[in-house]
Amino acid sequence: MNTLSSLPFDTYISPFTWRYSSNEMRRIFSEKHKYELWRKLWVSLAKAQYAKGLVSKKELDDLASHESLIDIDWILELEKETKHDVVAAIREFSEKAKIGGGKIHLGATSMDIVDNTDAIRQKEALSIISFKTIKILGLLGTKIEKYSDVVCMGYTHLQPAEPTTVGYRLSVYAYDLLLNCTMLTAVEKNLLKAKGFKGAVGTAASYHEILFGKNMTVGELEDAVIDPLDMKSHSISTQVYPRIVDYYLLSVLAGIGGSLSKFATDLRVLQSPAIGEWAEPFGKSQVGSSAMPFKKNPINSEKICSLGRYLANLPTVALGNASLSILERTLDDSANKRIVMSEAFLALDEMLMTAEKIIEGLVIDEKRIAYNLAQFGPFAGTERIIIAVVKKGANRQEMHEFIREISMRAWASVQEGKENTLVSLLLSDKILLGYLSKDEISSLIDVQKHVGDAPQRARNIVKHIMNLRKGKI
Repeated sequence: MNTLSSLPFDTYISPFTWRYSSNEMRRIFSEKHKYELWRKLWVSLAKAQYAKGLVSKKELDDLASHESLIDIDWILELEKETKHDVVAAIREFSEKAKIGGGKIHLGATSMDIVDNTDAIRQKEALSIISFKTIKILGLLGTKIEKYSDVVCMGYTHLQPAEPTTVGYRLSVYAYDLLLNCTMLTAVEKNLLKAKGFKGAVGTAASYHEILFGKNMTVGELEDAVIDPLDMKSHSISTQVYPRIVDYYLLSVLAGIGGSLSKFATDLRVLQSPAIGEWAEPFGKSQVGSSAMPFKKNPINSEKICSLGRYLANLPTVALGNASLSILERTLDDSANKRIVMSEAFLALDEMLMTAEKIIEGLVIDEKRIAYNLAQFGPFAGTERIIIAVVKKGANRQEMHEFIREISMRAWASVQEGKENTLVSLLLSDKILLGYLSKDEISSLIDVQKHVGDAPQRARNIVKHIMNLRKGKI
């Protein structure tokens, strides 16, 4: 893996090369790993063909002994001449494996190698995404458990609404990710398969030719090559595996990214001084602004949102590839597929790593939560008061207007930066006291009791997360 000092800074390099994503994810989508898998598939194909006498022992041993000796620079030089990346790689391999080189790629078409390699890399990358998503769920579960009963102000339309709890709000993000995990598992188990070995248009005609009289079906050959790689093959393909799979795969990645972006966006709002209840961790030596030394900007949350916005648009490219590739295959998917498939995983990988750091160090300011609740929470109790007085014979519409007028007077006080006067106004109102006692009013206006079963449902999510991490679901 390149170090920063060895990168070619005098030419374009992608931010994913060094700034975003992990080394483990970059390795999966590296050129080196791609060529390693190509070689692995060629040798695996030769092994299956050796079993039926199509490749000799000497030829197979020669291919296997040279499998890891790859000269990428020479492959790229040969590609300049051939204008074909797979043919260039075959030539480079055959130049080294002089005995078995003549049997490389026997019966195969380029996409038998390229598409199977892509499927393997996607499976490897999806395993990392799954692991990191479940890890984040575990971190959220810990926070949910801790804050399930901490009542805070809920907001709709960015305006104070009814109370909720910090744990329940966190459970919303966890539930989103749980739903994403369900979709991820479905794609991984049911859709993410190799192309297999089906030749130039999917009929496997070339393999039928070479296997004629060998007492081996094309399906058996395909399984012999693919099974050792812990993959299954699509039953139907053209020259390529069904490109609609890429769309579903990227949609799942974008879905996880969208859920992380939702969390990050909410955190940015909650970190704003007007609310000030949550904050992402801020390093001791971290600088918020080159001009304003007091700034503590939510840069990590903003990064998640920025990469999530990019990731959200990639499934559209994959859908275009699925719908616009003509008949058995056209090459108009190839160039963008080299970019979007890898960068979708790389972008989400960075988002997951960033979210992990944020959640681990998430700052919850309970004093500010209590202050905001005292300022805005009493308004949420007015609905309970309306219900109570109507039960005692009051006209619902008249009482709604009556309490609305009182609420607007209290709201004006809050907007002037003063304490919320709603409770004192309600407790001193003679009309209201004609229906309810002061103790009843005080009890009804107490928002600590107005969160329904949110704490329990939040804790139920924690149990679900624990079962997922233990592999029980």
